[in-house]
Parts: sequence; C-alpha cells; structure tokens
Amino acid sequence: MKIYFLKSAKIALVLVYLVIFAGAFVRLTGSGMGCPDWPKCFGYYIPPTQEKELLFTAGKEYDKGQVIIKDETLLVAKTNFTSKSTFDSSNWEKYTKHDYAVFNPLHTWVEYINRLLGALAGIACFVTFILSFWFWKDNKKLIILSFLICILMGFQAWLGKTVVDSVLNPVKITTHMLAALLIVAFQLITIYTVQKDKKTLISNRKFNWILIISLTLTIIQVVLGTSVREHVDTIAETGAPEVFWLQNPSLSFYIHRSFSVIVLLVNLYLFTQNKKLNLGFKKLNWVMILLVIEIISGISMYYFDFPFGTQTIHIVLATLLFGFQFYMILESNNKKSNL
Repeated sequence: MKIYFLKSAKIALVLVYLVIFAGAFVRLTGSGMGCPDWPKCFGYYIPPTQEKELLFTAGKEYDKGQVIIKDETLLVAKTNFTSKSTFDSSNWEKYTKHDYAVFNPLHTWVEYINRLLGALAGIACFVTFILSFWFWKDNKKLIILSFLICILMGFQAWLGKTVVDSVLNPVKITTHMLAALLIVAFQLITIYTVQKDKKTLISNRKFNWILIISLTLTIIQVVLGTSVREHVDTIAETGAPEVFWLQNPSLSFYIHRSFSVIVLLVNLYLFTQNKKLNLGFKKLNWVMILLVIEIISGISMYYFDFPFGTQTIHIVLATLLFGFQFYMILESNNKKSNL
C-alpha cells in the first residue's frame, strides 16, 4: 500500500496542475461565469448544450434547484413540478447570488470541465489521505500532510464558489491562485518525504538562502501578474480589441515587467553558482528553460497583442516554476556537506 501511496500522491499532483491549466484556460476564454451557480451548473449535474434548454418550456418536469433564464434573469425552481401551458411565477424564485444571466455553451462547458478536473483532483487527494494511514507507525507527518491537502482542496472548492458568486472578484481570484500554489507545495513535501531515491546534494548556505529568495520573488510575480491580468480583463470586457488591452497599462504592469528582470538575474546567479560549485541541482536547468519561455510569452503578449494561448502558457509556466523551485528547496535540506 505504501507504493500505491506515492503513485496516488503523484497522480493528485498532476491533476492539480491540470486544474491550474484548466483554470487558466477558463480565464483565457472568459468562461469564469459559464456556470453561474455552484456546485451544479444552471441547476444541472450535466449542463445544457443549447440555450433553449434554459428557457421556460410548457409541460416540462423541473427539479428543485434547476435554473431558467427569463427576461435576462436567473430563476430557480422552488420545488419539483411539471410546468403548465403558461408561466407560473409562484414556482420560481430569483437567483440572489448575482444578476449574471448569460448562457454561452462554450463558456459553460469549459467551466464545467474545469470543475470536473477539480473534483477528480479532490478524489485523488482523498485516496492519498486514506492510503497515508499505512504510515501510521513510520511517519504520522504524512497523515497530517495528506489531511491538510484535503482540507485545502475543500477550501479551494469553496473559494471557487465565492469567485463565481462575486462575479470574478479580483482579490478572490488571486487568493484562489495562491491557495493552488499552497496545495502544490504540500503535495511536493508529501512526495519528497516518501521518495526512496533522494539525491544527496552539496549544501551551500548562501546558495540555499538565495534559492528561498528566488521562490519568494516568483510568488510576488504571480501576485503582480494576477493584478495585471485583472486590468487586462477589465479592458477586454469593454469589447476593445487586443491591441488596446495594454495601451494604457497600470502601474502593476510596469512593476511586473521590471521585476521579471530581477527574477531572471537571481535565478541566473543560482544557475551559474550551481555549475561553478558543482552542487548538483539539476532542476535549475528546467527553471531557466521555464523562465526563458515565460519571458518570451510575456513579450509576445505585449508586442504582438496577446496571441492565442500565451496568457494560459504564462500562468501555467509560473506555477510550474514555483513547483521546481520549491522542490529544490526540499532537496537542499538533504545535504552532503557544507561549503
């Protein structure tokens, strides 16, 4: 069972990253309100594919909680009933969380798939938690970590609900992203703890501290990036073409752009020191590759008017960068000697 625990933890980590990718794609396509309610979608476990399914239909059996759109308003069925030939308002009540009442099948299914992946990731985390009890005698920390991950997944699901209820409040979206990074961190700790083939690396105190600084800089960049994205989303919602999205950028954009130079230089220093001192941190190669692609995607968005997919790539690469940096910090604790 201990072998299955590691496999389950890795599957859960992959699924969490898929959820992050799906979430980034949701934002790319503007599908955040594709399902205006939570946890169902328009009151259905499997959402509709056509707008006519959300219009009042005579002689149709409605279940309690199902949603229709009438006069640009979301109405929720109070009880189970079969509709008559004419609309009876006594069977319905207005949806009070927000007044967003738009159906776009693409947006609905993109958001629905995002929620499905979130549910799968939650199941994988729960399975990992159950399997962690086989470490009861050896390492109770794994049980605690696995339980905390389950709690965080539940918190993340609740955050998703509040994001929808708030019609994509910027602060809640940023919190949603940071919570995802925290889940990744706990999962990496869990995986690293049970890895049998840990590499023994040479420890350098200065190098290790700068490694922590580089991770902190990445987190700051993620927060700044979400702020820039909110500014872009606000402009995009006016219907302006991509060429105008960063015509008058916010202050956070300039800070984010300049800060990327600092992030690159700090990680370049780590990369050269790792080579010079032969410390053995091979994942720094991936860090540099991710940073280069990250910067290229950022340049493409600014100078080439947001080519399709660059926003998603930019967000996902930032979370992958966080994962590699955090894992290297874990590796730095498994030291052979001090320099």
